[in-house]
Amino acid sequence: MQDLHQQFETYLVDTKGVSDNTLESYMRDIRQYDSYLKTIGIDSPVDATAETFTKYIDTLGRAGRSNATMTRVVASVRCYYIFLNTIGVAGGNPVNGVKLERTEKKLPEIMTGKEVDLLLSQAVSTDPKGCRDKAMLELLYATGIRVSELIGLNIDDVNLDIGILHCTGSKNERVIPIYPQAVAAIHDYVNRVRSITVLDRNEQALFVNMNGSRLTRQGFWKIIKQYAKQAGIKKDITPHTLRHSFAAHLLENGAQLKDIQEMLGHSDISSTQVYAHIMKDKYSNVYNKFHPRARAK
Repeated sequence: MQDLHQQFETYLVDTKGVSDNTLESYMRDIRQYDSYLKTIGIDSPVDATAETFTKYIDTLGRAGRSNATMTRVVASVRCYYIFLNTIGVAGGNPVNGVKLERTEKKLPEIMTGKEVDLLLSQAVSTDPKGCRDKAMLELLYATGIRVSELIGLNIDDVNLDIGILHCTGSKNERVIPIYPQAVAAIHDYVNRVRSITVLDRNEQALFVNMNGSRLTRQGFWKIIKQYAKQAGIKKDITPHTLRHSFAAHLLENGAQLKDIQEMLGHSDISSTQVYAHIMKDKYSNVYNKFHPRARAK
């Protein structure tokens, strides 16, 4: 079962190109689903039926899970069976036909400009780890790439002379500009820290741990959580929060949705339009709060 989970995780990243938050949620959902199957005497998801899955959803409802959570579980497990069919392990999908009421999609958490500045200022270049962390945080906010793409970068993927990033983490290669502060932070890291940290001269990873090997997604997750706590930011900051903030701040300052879509690597413009909804809500709140006629009784 563990091997199937590992294969499914690879499928989600390499084939589906899901976000880090989606990856974590889907993997948690299918592990809990498989655990449930074992408690009722089913050793393999292949042996589950539509009735089995319906009872599982009912169990989640009785446990107080929200409709939004159960909707995600349906999507997670449906995708799991699609994968199992793809590799020839399963020949059907017990999730098909299961429908839940649609729920309003929660808008992503966005940091303010001051919060971004505060977060980025936590990593200082006075020691090797701080120098590396500053480069990673600056690059993440500069380009809006996913954390899986960040840790997957190789040294040749950044051109510091002209300030661009070649990102091949999604289905289509993207070329994204890097602002000067981020270029300077990466340049400092590459020349002052990476050059003495990497022990294997054949190592291609741009960002490495203190042992000289490629940094992991979990390792970076801990890093950003540490700095968010250190900065005293109350919002639930994740690597994806910087991606959302990158997109929202570009839109707020006049960028076109189509351009943001290209930089984010969204295959569908509808995925990018969520940031337009965020800006609409923000300006509506500002208008209602400050326009004298809007506040008139």
